[in-house]
Amino acid sequence: MTSSADAVIELFPHVQPEQSLQGLADFSHLWVVYWFHQNSNTRFHAKVHPPRLGGESIGVFATRSPHRPNPIGLSLVKIEKIQGAEIFVSGVDFVEGTPILDLKPYLPEIEKREAIGGWADRVPLRQVSVEFSAPADEQIANWSRQEGRAQIRDLIVQLVSQDPRPLVYRGESADYRATHVFQLHEADVEFCFHSDDRAEILQIKNPRFSKT
Repeated sequence: MTSSADAVIELFPHVQPEQSLQGLADFSHLWVVYWFHQNSNTRFHAKVHPPRLGGESIGVFATRSPHRPNPIGLSLVKIEKIQGAEIFVSGVDFVEGTPILDLKPYLPEIEKREAIGGWADRVPLRQVSVEFSAPADEQIANWSRQEGRAQIRDLIVQLVSQDPRPLVYRGESADYRATHVFQLHEADVEFCFHSDDRAEILQIKNPRFSKT
């Protein structure tokens, strides 16, 4: 979970009026049903390879994989505030421009139950330590100050600590000379892993605020 990842869900009045949100501010959390609009997968696979299983395959319906018969996502987010037709939320795992299909309030008395988590209970989330190079530190400070993104450093740590590398770069076959990049907002975050399983943020390539 990346609690520092925030977003704004906007209702368009020609599709749904803001009156639809009346009463939602009384809830703390929200189920968001959305479309994986950037999913380029054109074939349905009955079995997939969750990263946490280290290459082991399992049925797609036993996972949260985006490669589904119908590319529909479901996320539980925290409601920070509601202003007019905009819902400010945190803890998101969808990307900018994601089409929202539906919103449903989280009901603790119905949905918070004792449950068994299947393979996810047997394979705990792997967390690694994350450090920043001197250039990356300066670039993040510059970005946070000029863009007003106070939580950007925490968000990067939360994302990289979950080891977003492809499976081929993990374990005994890991190539520690490799660098990896992921996009965050308008920036590219470049990082690497060291042999002691420690991640390092090398630089932030932000076309607006980076000093490279």
